[in-house]
Amino acid sequence: MAEKQVKSKQRVADHGEVFTAEREVNAMLDLVKQETERVDSRFLEPACGEGAFLVEILRRKLNAAKKRATLPKRKSPEAFAFEKQSVIAISGVYGIDLLMDNVLACRERLYRIWEQEYDAVCKNEATDECRQAVRFILNRNIVCGNALTMMCVDENQKDTKAPIAFSEWTFPFNDTRVQRKDYSFAELMTSASMEDEIKRTGQMDIFADENGEVEPLLLRQYIFDYRRMQDYGE
Repeated sequence: MAEKQVKSKQRVADHGEVFTAEREVNAMLDLVKQETERVDSRFLEPACGEGAFLVEILRRKLNAAKKRATLPKRKSPEAFAFEKQSVIAISGVYGIDLLMDNVLACRERLYRIWEQEYDAVCKNEATDECRQAVRFILNRNIVCGNALTMMCVDENQKDTKAPIAFSEWTFPFNDTRVQRKDYSFAELMTSASMEDEIKRTGQMDIFADENGEVEPLLLRQYIFDYRRMQDYGE
């Protein structure tokens, strides 16, 4: 059965909305195959729709997470190790879309893919706290806004006064703590590291350069157990 690439002619006329087919998505992602198969890589889709690109990226990252969580001479991932690696994987997936129904659908698709792998690997060790944490990450990472103006939008797709903001999630400690740093999208895109980083690597980390020497203006910062992150901030 062919994939549906258009929801309605009206949406195409109003918003230019056409979804990319899975075959084309994977062909394009194969151009940066090494990055898509790295657990801690970061991807931002500025017109994510229902998540065609982000879904396939997450699948690849979760496969990498399973490999990283598998101890030598073992055939299957260790449950706790996979839980943490899967959280790292999904925390590096970001998206913006103008339409809230697409945002909600994208969040749900990503969550279901993560949950399926999480339940399959962790089984009885899977926890609701981790599930809630992943929901929280997706609410922060997949946002309704205008990627061109870098502002959040209302139900009529009109800019509000609220700027788009994203969280950087890092795991610098050898335990279950995560560090969250919030930045405005506008600040990230005008960071001094952008141009040099693209020239040097051909890619871009929107949060900092490779050595962390150039960092955009920080809005706020939290450090907490990743299974309790939904208890801190919005």
